[in-house]
Amino acid sequence: MDASSAQSPEDSRRRELGAFLRSRRERLTPSATGIAAGQRRRTPGLRREEVAMIAGVGTTWYTWLEQGRDVRPSVEVLTALCEALRLDAAESRHLFILAGRQQPERRRVAPEKVDGPLLHMLESLVLQPAYVVGRRWDVLAWNPAAVAIFGDYGLLEGDARNIVHMVFTNPSHRRLLVDWEQLARSVLASFRAESAKYVGDPDFERLIALMMRSSPEFRAWWPQRDVARRLSGVKHVRHPSAGAMVFEHMSLSIDDGSDMRLIVYTPLGEQNSIAKLQGLLDALPAERRSA
Repeated sequence: MDASSAQSPEDSRRRELGAFLRSRRERLTPSATGIAAGQRRRTPGLRREEVAMIAGVGTTWYTWLEQGRDVRPSVEVLTALCEALRLDAAESRHLFILAGRQQPERRRVAPEKVDGPLLHMLESLVLQPAYVVGRRWDVLAWNPAAVAIFGDYGLLEGDARNIVHMVFTNPSHRRLLVDWEQLARSVLASFRAESAKYVGDPDFERLIALMMRSSPEFRAWWPQRDVARRLSGVKHVRHPSAGAMVFEHMSLSIDDGSDMRLIVYTPLGEQNSIAKLQGLLDALPAERRSA
């Protein structure tokens, strides 16, 4: 391979960015943007100068961008191009990735909802306690195995059904957790790391204020600003009727832009945990077998 044909990864990404912009431009009709089509248009879709005009950038600069030259669009310019080219959410995300920029977070104000396919997955995890948490770590859905181990989330309302709230202020949940302090510190550090994008959000601020009033440990540790990102680990529990049990847990992101996570606990062979979980499920009343 000669030097002229060799491309760096950055060169390839810029060329792909230009090709993607061109493909979106060529599929967009002038009428969709309010531009009079006129006669003798040789260019399919919009012209480069038309995209540049709508996005508020220079035609030459935009041409260089499509040509894959070493120009570095800002977040503001990329956002303007997304609007000018009428990109949907997936296309906008793709454009930002190709440009090497972090897409601005859009705060979701609509109520969080767990869709059918995810609920079906929860139900299928028969011997694996699992639940779905929202962006603020509120428990949104759960399966019978989670009820058997952690209690019926359906009996909790509002902030009481929040993981941080349960760990720090729910006495029965606290008694369940072996090595509570180590776990609580880890939960707090992970919560701070994941909630950084929501600093100033009223719902988060209200929860934090409530925790500062309700828990002396939270009040002492939150100002330390420890951060961590633990997606898996081993949890030891002390169940009130089954006794000692051990679980391996995993946090899985749900890739729909919602910041929801699926938390799954797998019982290990230690402490006869699998058989104990099966016994707890067999004894579970029918009315506590669903969210």
